[in-house]
Amino acid sequence: MTEKAAWQKTLDELETRARAELRSAEGDAAIQGIRTQYLGRKGLLTAFLREMGNMPPAERPAVGQRANRVKASLEEAVEKALEAERSREKNLRLLREGVDYTLPGRRISLGSKHLITQTTEKIVEIFGRLGFEVSEGPEVELDYYNFEALNFPKDHPARDMQDTFYFSSNVVLRTHTSPVQVRTMESRKPPLRVIAPGRVYRHDSDPTHSPMFHQVEGFIVDRRVTFADLKGTLTYFVHELFGSEFQMRFRPSFFPFTEPSAEVDIQCVMCQGAGCPVCKKSGWLEILGSGMIDPEVFRFVGYDPEEYSGFAFGLGVERIAMLQAGLADIRVFYENNMQFLAQF
Repeated sequence: MTEKAAWQKTLDELETRARAELRSAEGDAAIQGIRTQYLGRKGLLTAFLREMGNMPPAERPAVGQRANRVKASLEEAVEKALEAERSREKNLRLLREGVDYTLPGRRISLGSKHLITQTTEKIVEIFGRLGFEVSEGPEVELDYYNFEALNFPKDHPARDMQDTFYFSSNVVLRTHTSPVQVRTMESRKPPLRVIAPGRVYRHDSDPTHSPMFHQVEGFIVDRRVTFADLKGTLTYFVHELFGSEFQMRFRPSFFPFTEPSAEVDIQCVMCQGAGCPVCKKSGWLEILGSGMIDPEVFRFVGYDPEEYSGFAFGLGVERIAMLQAGLADIRVFYENNMQFLAQF
């Protein structure tokens, strides 16, 4: 046997003996002891490496490479043994504590869209079938767009219906998404068919009103648009949202930016028109306001009211969601009650 074969045999025996001891070792301390015995600063493999200086120079590279492979192999074997031992100890501890680790874990609760978001998307989807495109505008709005361009003159009593929050005398939190109507008409020419969902703000708070709520504004501008078009559009919307079995009616009303104007009521979804506390025994529930766009609004945006006509409507998303879910208090939407929200 040559000198080189003797070194090879020594390394093979050292690795085989170390692995055998690791297989029979019990406990973290015993495994760490084997690591120190073979790989520590005074370990057997370390001592072998120190003796390489006595070897012929030509043989040192090959033996050194082999020794390093053995060292890396034993390091990996020690880590695996430690991992297996710790896993075994953990399982024993769980069994002693009466924990059945074979049971499936708790599932992570998956979130879902808020009821307000679901309702908004449903409304937009219905109008999307009629060719309405979605447009958005700023929530912090100029007084001009929120009031003046919609035919709310300064100091006019009509502004009292939409008391809002002011940043300055000319900058407000918008009270409706109707400013999107003005901004869209300023930037484009008819025909227009637009739906504008978004958050709005009013100085109002009680079980059926919130300082912040969501609204959807819709409008059409074209030649020869009539009130019959408005009624047909809203009838389709109401029947798609609530069902064709629910009747609806138009009541004369007033809005500064439409003329004529009408409130739209539907047959009470709680009592089917028989009369109940929700509809105040009337059998009807108000769901939105609408009307033909006032010629003054067209003049603000540079449209000729003799050439163009149009209609607009606006509805509160919370109002629709409350009717569909049978709720009496708008505040439940914003209390972050997961038990309530998980129902939808």
